[in-house]
Amino acid sequence: MAFTALDVKNLREKTGVGMMECKKALTEADGDMDRAFEILRERGLAASEKKASRIAAEGAIIAYTDEDAKVTVLLEINSETDFVGKNEKFQEFGLNVAKTIAANKPASVEALADLTLAGSDRTVTENLNDLILVIGENLKIRRFEIVEGDVVTYIHGGGAVGVAVKFETNLEDKAEFVAMGKNIAMQVAAMRPEYLAKDSISADELAKMKSITIDSSLNKPESLPKPILSALFQKAIAENLFSAEDVAAYEENQKSPYLFNFLSKEAVATLASLAIAGKEEYMGNKIFAGAVEGRIKKQIKEICLLEQAFVRSDLFDGTVAGYVAQVAKNTGADIKVVSFIRLEKGEGLEKREDNFADEVASMMK
Repeated sequence: MAFTALDVKNLREKTGVGMMECKKALTEADGDMDRAFEILRERGLAASEKKASRIAAEGAIIAYTDEDAKVTVLLEINSETDFVGKNEKFQEFGLNVAKTIAANKPASVEALADLTLAGSDRTVTENLNDLILVIGENLKIRRFEIVEGDVVTYIHGGGAVGVAVKFETNLEDKAEFVAMGKNIAMQVAAMRPEYLAKDSISADELAKMKSITIDSSLNKPESLPKPILSALFQKAIAENLFSAEDVAAYEENQKSPYLFNFLSKEAVATLASLAIAGKEEYMGNKIFAGAVEGRIKKQIKEICLLEQAFVRSDLFDGTVAGYVAQVAKNTGADIKVVSFIRLEKGEGLEKREDNFADEVASMMK
């Protein structure tokens, strides 16, 4: 059965596949449009299997909210190159996948794969395979998060980072709520908090944080309180643990704030070893304990969202919790930040390392 250029054009518009691939499929199908479509589908599966081993750590984070159902989805889909993450077909597919998740609430990516894609009569996997054939890269649906309730989302850097912040509020002004929520979501994107508040950190995690802080302090003798540091120096000298040069450097510069600039690396390591060995003793020292507590408080302010300094100091000078309280006071509403999710594109994945010279050389062969 013969086919025309219009048939090739129609098949291309129907599938999004390149003109040459459409022409080959029509030739193989002897002009049968339906059969050519099936051939391209089959090739889409073959293409996805062939590309499956290729590193896909780029792509985009996509956000979608079903306002009626109050269901929000954050979704990560990976591609091989950053450019593809901005592709219109990629973004459209991602949005439809997010809509599918919001409507069906699958328990996992594996459960999602066999669902019918929103706006399609075929499965998510079948549509993904088609897209792989069209785009020509390995594409993977990596992960998603579902949040129900009053949620505001923020996508940074064209999909590099996605944030969803959940609130409990009776604030009726939708625009004001979204504006406030965006500011907090931007805070999460920029400052990478690990917890909502100090109360969110378990006793075990706090104990681990304290242990790490203590060891870190002892391993950095120059930061230790002066009485402890002086005792360490005296012990090192008395037990002949310093070289003659380090003893001389200490005696000459012991009152200088730059003392450690005059000591060898071996001398500093010796002091750290002595500090670690005396850990039990120093933990009972009030000065040392106070310094450790100060460091932990500083860490909590850095890793807990509500404790962080609000980055939009032009709007409010204080903590994130203070900003929320101010908005609540100004609006007469009750506002509580319940939780947040932050997804970063390619987080924890192996990155592809391109060698431009090798790529050009291979093209010239």
